[in-house]
Amino acid sequence: MQPTFDILLVEDNPADAEITLEAFRRSSSLQRVHVCRDGEEAMDYLLRRNRFARAGSAPAPDLILLDLNLPKKSGYEVLTELRAQEKLRHIPVIILSTSDRDEDIIRCYRSGANNYLTKPVQFDECLRLIAQIQRYWLETSKLPPKQPLPP
Repeated sequence: MQPTFDILLVEDNPADAEITLEAFRRSSSLQRVHVCRDGEEAMDYLLRRNRFARAGSAPAPDLILLDLNLPKKSGYEVLTELRAQEKLRHIPVIILSTSDRDEDIIRCYRSGANNYLTKPVQFDECLRLIAQIQRYWLETSKLPPKQPLPP
């Protein structure tokens, strides 16, 4: 039986989020994609605070897809906070950004990103990118065993 993966998508642009969700819906892997619209909401999800404090409302993600330019708390801040948390730092983080600036790429890898990908502009390119993410991260790679999020 194929395992089900939980993916946390942190994306403030509704169109980008919907394209990513559609790409995952078209895939063959079993996954649940949970969406957070800003950096604070993402940290609330990961630390089970506020609306995510109720048991079962925030399944531990196997993989995080993180945009950089987020309201309230930037993707850089989320990445830094995530890597500072002992119980969260094992979760692979893929940066999905419109930026292809060398400074952004270097800063993300130095902060602990596992991968950095530039968001495609065309829908078909996005479908291909999500399929590649799935093949590599969910089918080929061995992800760390799922651990419960901090209480």
